[in-house]
Amino acid sequence: MLKVKDLTVHYGAIKALHGISFEVNRGEIISLIGSNGAGKTTTLHALSNIVKKTEGSVFFEGEDITHLAPDAIVRTGLIQVPEGRRIFANMSVFENLELGAFTRKDRAGIKKDMERVFELFPRLKERFRQAGGTLSGGEQQMLAMGRALMSRPKLLLLDEPSMGLAPILVDEIFSIIQEINDEGTTILLVEQNAFKALNIADRAYILETGNVVKTASGADLIRDESVKKAYLGG
Repeated sequence: MLKVKDLTVHYGAIKALHGISFEVNRGEIISLIGSNGAGKTTTLHALSNIVKKTEGSVFFEGEDITHLAPDAIVRTGLIQVPEGRRIFANMSVFENLELGAFTRKDRAGIKKDMERVFELFPRLKERFRQAGGTLSGGEQQMLAMGRALMSRPKLLLLDEPSMGLAPILVDEIFSIIQEINDEGTTILLVEQNAFKALNIADRAYILETGNVVKTASGADLIRDESVKKAYLGG
C-alpha cells in the first residue's frame, strides 16, 4: 500500500533522515519506534510533504506521491493526525469535524461518518457545540482523530496519540486505534510509549538518528533484549 524508498531529509546542514526505506501493507498497524530526535515525526511530515525530501521516493497505492502538494496527498487518502493535536481552538467540535471532510461532497456519507465518530468518541457528541480549545487534552486528541476519520482515510498516520494523557485515557485511545484498524483503516503509528505501540503492531521499525536499525513483528520486538533495554525499561 505504501512504499518508501531511500527517504532523505535535511534541515539545513543537519541530516534528519539517512535514506530510510520501509513498507506498509493494507490492513496493517505499523509502528515507528525511537527516542526523541530519531526522525519519527520527520518521517510522517515527509510522507505528507509538510517537509521537503532531499532524496527518495514515496509510492501510495501504486502512485508516485513523492512531489504531490500536501492537500493533494490528503485527497489520495493519506491522512495525518499531527503531534500536539493542532485542532482549531476557536471553532466548535462540530466545525472541526466538518473541516475534516473538506475534500468531500457526499453529504449523506459525511453525516453517517460523523455519527460513527460520535460512536467512537461519545464525549465529542456531548461537547459538539463547545470550542475545541475548551476541551481537555484527551478530548482534543479524540477530536484530532475524529477530524482525520472524517476524511475517510485509507492510511492513517498517527503522531504520538498518547502524549500527555493519563494512563486510563492512553488505554482508551489505543483501544480505539485497534477498533479503527479492525474496521479496515491501515495505520502507521509513531509513539513514544513503545510497549503500547508494539503490543498492537503487526510489524514495527526501530529508528535511531535517522536510520532504520531493526524491523520485525511487534511481538518479536517486545521479546528482543536490546529493544527491552533501550525502549521498554529493561
